[in-house]
Amino acid sequence: MITDSSYGQILPFPQPVTFGRPALTDVLCAKTGDAGAISIVLAELGQSDQPIVWVQDYPARRENGQLYAAGLRSFQVTQPILRITVSHPRDVLWAMEEAATCAGLSAVIGEVHGAPNVLSFTATKRLAMRAEVSGIPLYLIRSGDPGVLSAARARWRVASLPSQPNPHDPTAPGKAQWDLDLFRARGREPGRWVAQYDTQATRAADRLGLVPRSDLRALETGDQRVSDRAGQ
Repeated sequence: MITDSSYGQILPFPQPVTFGRPALTDVLCAKTGDAGAISIVLAELGQSDQPIVWVQDYPARRENGQLYAAGLRSFQVTQPILRITVSHPRDVLWAMEEAATCAGLSAVIGEVHGAPNVLSFTATKRLAMRAEVSGIPLYLIRSGDPGVLSAARARWRVASLPSQPNPHDPTAPGKAQWDLDLFRARGREPGRWVAQYDTQATRAADRLGLVPRSDLRALETGDQRVSDRAGQ
């Protein structure tokens, strides 16, 4: 167990966003223009030999931009990424559902801006069922969405936080951090955490760690709760 002077004990979890299960996961942007949702998905992907399918509609591309290839290396993402840009959110859903039938993929990611009518509970239910049948994790990044109904197994709201101080240079950024709010999940209690990403960790499972912001239930039964020493 790692100890941090500001937050106490850091609890590393493999695949904390999906809880290690292939499923549909909603990742909502807490603020306009905040790339935290994309960053947290990249932080969880890790290294793999199997490619990723990443689908955007044009409004999401205007809002969030495109993937920056050099930045992917900082998240240890080494697998090929097939980027697809479509004109309508219904095409994002169709492409995600079709891609999830391919067993050779490591993940399928879709970006949709706003809360279009086609992004209904029924549509997300189809994606959730496809993910569970195929065994491929699906992530739906939703920017400008207040959090309408969804069949996703876990729903996160993500906001970027200032990075930790660099131990070697106080003027340089250190570990990346995000405010990670699980506001709905099937079989899990809601909670709020500070997510920290350590690029120097030797094990992939240790790179992304979650630190509770308050005395909330731990992700797994038996995990020790961590009080918020920072008073956040």
